[in-house]
Amino acid sequence: MPTTLKPSGIRLADLAARIGAALDGDGDVRVDHVATLDNAGPGALAFLSGNKYRGQLAATRAAAIILAPVHAGATRLPKLVHANPYVAYAVAARALYPAERAVSGVHPSAVVAASAQVDATAAVGPGAVIGERTRIAPRAEVGAGCVVGADVFLGEDVVLHPNVTLYARSVVGARTIILAGAVIGSDGFGMAEEDGRWLRIPQVGRVVIGMDCEIGANTTIDRGAIDDTVIEDDVKLDNQIQVGHNCVIGAHTAIAGCVGIAGSTSIGRNCKIGGAAMISGHLRIVDNVVISGCTGVFHSIDAPGVYTGAWPALPHREWLHAMSATRRLRSLEARLHALERAGGAAGDNEREEGA
Repeated sequence: MPTTLKPSGIRLADLAARIGAALDGDGDVRVDHVATLDNAGPGALAFLSGNKYRGQLAATRAAAIILAPVHAGATRLPKLVHANPYVAYAVAARALYPAERAVSGVHPSAVVAASAQVDATAAVGPGAVIGERTRIAPRAEVGAGCVVGADVFLGEDVVLHPNVTLYARSVVGARTIILAGAVIGSDGFGMAEEDGRWLRIPQVGRVVIGMDCEIGANTTIDRGAIDDTVIEDDVKLDNQIQVGHNCVIGAHTAIAGCVGIAGSTSIGRNCKIGGAAMISGHLRIVDNVVISGCTGVFHSIDAPGVYTGAWPALPHREWLHAMSATRRLRSLEARLHALERAGGAAGDNEREEGA
C-alpha cells in the first residue's frame, strides 16, 4: 500500500497526544517528514533510540526529536519523550505518511469469475484475475497483475501488492499485507522415491494466514501436503523466505530475509530468526527463541534462548587457520584420551610397585 506525505505537517503537541509521549518544548512546532539525526533539516522529525548516535544530537538540524527520558537533557530542541522511542517513531511516521487507499471497484481489464464475491468497497487492479467462488471482504485491495485462485478468502483490509499469486483455497486474515511477487499456496516439495525415480505426491492442504501479518516480496509459502500450512496472527516475514509444506509459524514471530524452512517444522510464538538461517524439516522450535543469522538448525529446540551456529567474519588467512585447527580437533581429542589412558596406566603401575 503506497503512502503519501502529509503536506501541511503536524503540530508537535498533536503528535505527542497521538503517540502517548511527553512534550518538552514548543508544541506549536510543525513537523512534516522524518529523517535521521545527521541528515535532518527544517521540518524534520528525528529519533534517538540508544547511545550509539547520541553524539549527533548536538549538530542535528531537526525540528524535533523523539528520545527516551534518559537522553532528554542532551538537547534543547523540542522533543517528544517516550519510554520506547523506536515504537513512538513508528507511530509518528505512520501519522506523517498515511496509507493511500486504492479506489474501490474492479478495473475494466481485471478478470473476475462470475461466482466470485467482491465487496463493493474492495479494489481489484488492472490485469488481476479472481477465481471461481473466491470471496473478497470489505476494503481489501488486489493489486495489478495479481492472480487469486478459486475458493480463496481475503479478509477485511487485506492488501495484495502487484503480481502476488494466491493458489486455490488459500486464506488470508484481516489487515494482512502481502508484498509484490509473493507466491502463496503453491505445491510443497512432496516426492516419493521408487526405483531411482521420483513420484510426485499430490499436495491437498491449504495455506492459512492469520490477521495482521506481513509477507515480504518474492516470499513463497507452500500449501500443506495433507494438513494446512499455518501462519498465525501478527507474523512478519521478510523478502525471499521459503516456507515448506505443513509448517506452522506461531503468532508474533518475525523472520528476516532469505531464511529457508523445510517442511513440517513448527516454530513457536514470539520467535526471531535472523537472515539466511536454514531450518531442517520435521523440527519443533519452542516459543521465545532467537536464532542468529546464517545459523543452521538441524535438531529441535526445546528451550527458549539465543542460538547461534555461524562463524563470525575473519580475515581469510585467520579463517583458514581456524578451520585447519577445527579439522584437527577429532584427532587431537583421540591423542589426548590416549595420553590420559597411558598416564593412568603408568600411575597404576607405580602404585603397584610401591605396594
